[in-house]
Formats: sequence, C-alpha cells, structure tokens
Amino acid sequence: MVSMKDISIKCGVSVATVSKALSGQRDIGKKTALHIRQVAKEMGYLPNAAARTLKTNRTNNLGVLFVDKMQSGLMHEYFSSLLNSIKAEAESKGYDITFISSDIGQYKMSFLEHCRYRACDGVVIVCADFNDPDVVELVQSEIPVVTIDHVFNEKTAILSNNVQGVKDLVTYIVEQGHRKIAFIHGEDTSVTQKRIAGFYRTCQEHGIAVPEAYVRRARYHDPASSAEATRALLSLADPPTCIMYPDDFSFMGGRNVLEDMKLKIPEDISVTGFDGIFLSQVIQPVLTTVRQDTLSIGREAADRLIDSIENPKTVVTEQVMIDGQLLPGKTVKQVT
Repeated sequence: MVSMKDISIKCGVSVATVSKALSGQRDIGKKTALHIRQVAKEMGYLPNAAARTLKTNRTNNLGVLFVDKMQSGLMHEYFSSLLNSIKAEAESKGYDITFISSDIGQYKMSFLEHCRYRACDGVVIVCADFNDPDVVELVQSEIPVVTIDHVFNEKTAILSNNVQGVKDLVTYIVEQGHRKIAFIHGEDTSVTQKRIAGFYRTCQEHGIAVPEAYVRRARYHDPASSAEATRALLSLADPPTCIMYPDDFSFMGGRNVLEDMKLKIPEDISVTGFDGIFLSQVIQPVLTTVRQDTLSIGREAADRLIDSIENPKTVVTEQVMIDGQLLPGKTVKQVT
C-alpha cells in the first residue's frame, strides 16, 4: 500500500507537506499541492480510514434507518429514488452509507447498538415506526439524527408538503365539477394525519360535506387493501364519483377492482393517486397524481445531517418543507 512517505520521496518534499496537500490545507503553494495530489493519484494512494478517524473523530459513515413492513421499499420507486438521492449527496461529500438493522447475522441488537457498532457519524431515518422504543432510543441518543416526514422535538425534519399536495388534488377534482369525493388513506402516521386534515379542510373550503363512509383506511404501497376499500366504496347506496388513493402503487389494486366491475376510468369513475412514480405516467389513462420531490428531500436530508456532524455548534434545528407538483393526468372526468 502506498504511504505518504512514498509520495514524499517521489516528490522530494517532507511527509508533512504531503499531508497538507492531501488534506487541502492552504499554507503550501498551489502548484506544489497540485503536483503532490497528481503524484498520489498516479501512485494509487488511498487515505487510511482508521488514521482519518483518529484525526477528525469521524468515520464519514452515515446510517440509514429504513424499516418497511410491506417489504417493498427498495423495489418501490418512491423509496428507491429517495434513498438514491441520499446516497448520491452523501457520496459527493465523502460519506459512505450503512443500512441500520436490528438483525446482524445471528446477533440481535437495537438500532442504536448497530449505529455504534458501525461507528455511524449520524443517521437519516427514512421510514420506521416512530413509536417503536428502539427508534425513540436512537433519536434521543448522542448520535445526530435527521428524520423524513416525521417531526421529533429538537431534531431536524425534512417534510414533503402533504397538506398542500392533498389540497392541490382536491381543488383540481372540485374544479372538474365533482362533489362526491372519497379518500382512501394509509395507516395512522403523521403523514396520514396531515393528508386527512388537508382533505377535510379543502372540502370544507369548497362547501363539501364528506360522508363518514367516504373516508376509508388501507395501507401504503399495498394494492390489496386499496382494492378492498374500493369495493366497499362502490357498494354504497350513494357511491363517490371520484376516489383518491393513498399512493400510485396502491391505486393498482383499485384499478383491478374497477376492471372486474367493467367500470371505465374516467368515464364511469374518476381516480387519483399520490407520489408521481413512473408507472403512473405510462399507464393508460395517465394517472392524476402529485409528484413528490424525492431528489430534493433526499439531498436536504443528507446535507442537513452532514452539517450537524461537521458543524455541531452552529446547527439550528429546522423543519424543511418540500413542495410536490400536481400532475393533472387523464383520470378525472369533467362533470356538470
């Protein structure tokens, strides 16, 4: 393995000068620094991670906590795009990514124990049960944490603007003339609570009374539970003219039910999704939905976490709201 001493001999300078050049210090000449870095690259030099850790007290390793009960996360476009954005931003700033788990081979450990075991400088919580004692323990520990779509006191949170996203959808549906709007939502999370509030608030603003039977619970990213909710809605004596689904992927379960019942979209029933995944924009008719800005959400999460690691004394806890974008699609019929 090439050492700094090897580079110093090759360049005819001291080891201290090589160290300064490779660490970006400015008290040596630019030409000298560039020459040393070029020689180091040609010789195949790689910095020693252990030595860097001793010097900076950092491992440059970020943990990512991602617990997906539906087991679809890494295959689901929304989460895969979000995780890729976190990874790309972290790597651009010299950080590696480690997925945090409670099962390591034959060993069982808490999320916090795994973070310490892997010496994570900080953790992004992408998806988890925020009431889980193990998650709470991690958040309350000394390890810097940034959460996505959930707010903990004194922790920075990156939030998709779910209230505005639902408001945009409902407003668009009402503008097409609909008054009987049903809402299938996901399980009870802070995201769901915001979406439900946004739904009722916007309907109220338009003078629409929502029957209790029009609001149904399903699960995110689960077509089967949305299919069941769809059947229940369409069996009502006065069914809705438009159904809002918890996400684009879950809509596929409702779509199958509608096809089985020989109902055409949007001629016989209007529908909307949420997330704006690629699938929603290639199926026919193109799904009306809200595209979440996963690129900005992931980038902000990585940036804020790295800043809290590198500048702990200047960090200000914030709630960063990221707006989505309404995609009108072709699945909401104009009614009179």
